[in-house]
Amino acid sequence: MRERLPPSPCFIEVTSVLSIRASLAIVLVSALAAFPALASPAHRASTGSHAHNLHRSGYRNASRSRRLHGQQAIEPARVTEIQQALIREHYLTTEANGKWDSTTVAAMQKYQADQGWQTKLTPDSRALLKLGLGPDYSNAINAKDSSFAPPPPASTIPPAVAEGFAEAAGVSR
Repeated sequence: MRERLPPSPCFIEVTSVLSIRASLAIVLVSALAAFPALASPAHRASTGSHAHNLHRSGYRNASRSRRLHGQQAIEPARVTEIQQALIREHYLTTEANGKWDSTTVAAMQKYQADQGWQTKLTPDSRALLKLGLGPDYSNAINAKDSSFAPPPPASTIPPAVAEGFAEAAGVSR
């Protein structure tokens, strides 16, 4: 029969370190499990007088009567331009009167539907651009000094400059 030797000091140190780590792990897991139970709920019903005072002061009623933002109606001059463009494109048969009436709305919706665009929001910016009624930049700060001409052809660019552009863009020629 073999004799049992007493455990070595290294074995004792390893087992004590493992038991300490196991104890720490158990403490951390139990703390993490208990944390949600100790946390307060995200939303509580107000029991103070603050909510009552806001209700009395008309705060809730003020939110109902908000200010309107953005353009609320189309100016008559712009409506006339739109109507003239719709007449030119044969979508409107009446005369341009500057009123955004049901006939004009229906014509604009038909034009937008024929282009494959949405019809709920009228007039759509794409429709206005296609009708030739895009933004007017004539009153812009730098409009008188600017040229809206197309850029010169690539053949007029000096070779050294073209090579610099290609190098900067990471294109190999």
